[in-house]
Amino acid sequence: MTETPTPSSVEAQLESSLLKIGIPPRPVILDRISAEMHTNEPDFNQLARIIAADVALSASLINITNSPYFGFRGRVNSPREALMMLGLNVASKAIAGIVMRKAFPKSPQLERFWDASARIARLSGWLAQRVTKGTLRADDAYTFGLFRDCGIPILLARFPGYFDILTEANHEVSRSFTSVEEAALPANHAAVGYMLAQSWWLPDETILSIRHHHDVEILDTPSIPPTLHSRYLIAVAQLAEYLLQQHSGLSFTQEWDKLGSACLRLLNLSEEDVTQILAEASDIIEAED
Repeated sequence: MTETPTPSSVEAQLESSLLKIGIPPRPVILDRISAEMHTNEPDFNQLARIIAADVALSASLINITNSPYFGFRGRVNSPREALMMLGLNVASKAIAGIVMRKAFPKSPQLERFWDASARIARLSGWLAQRVTKGTLRADDAYTFGLFRDCGIPILLARFPGYFDILTEANHEVSRSFTSVEEAALPANHAAVGYMLAQSWWLPDETILSIRHHHDVEILDTPSIPPTLHSRYLIAVAQLAEYLLQQHSGLSFTQEWDKLGSACLRLLNLSEEDVTQILAEASDIIEAED
């Protein structure tokens, strides 16, 4: 008699498969920031020196701190000023997003992916301020927008045929995106991204949102974990992706048809509201990093 797999056994098998896929190791800078966060008197000067030694990281952190879509006010001119304005908790998330791109080899395919992720992140940070009425922090929405699909480049690097699976999933009208992936692979990009986010010490609600961002039931059923905060992260990023597609006329998927109505219900928005938001979002979409 064949035993029915239990949820715990399925999760264990999934985790074993994910570990074999190869998750990029957590960057050393995140370890240093975490260590400082747990001291009584964090050494901002030392952390600033570490960041300043990497010119690209330093410039990106300053740029994010000064950007309107990240939700902070004022101007900074140095890594130390950025750390002081952001605080170590927010800075660690910003730096994680910056260094994630470095963890993968460069390719034209991935450049398009990173560009779309950056635009979705910017829009998500802006939308958090525009539509959630203080329920969602802009920096949390921004970070989730960057990391939401971080499992995709991992699977592209691990499985030569994954691009075709990705194309099929983007055009699937009935099955969930992750179901298409699981029909061909031992994992899906949401589960892989979940593992990376755990390994990189992102906030729990962000981690859960990555794991469930293709699950419409999560958006529509308050009794199912994750928290309302995680649902807002998912809905705002999905709306950001839809706005980007509508503005650019590129990279259309079926995800808004599957998730859009639930996202609008959660955010208390109408189709007319979305049209107005799209008109306001042009500058954010077209901004360059």
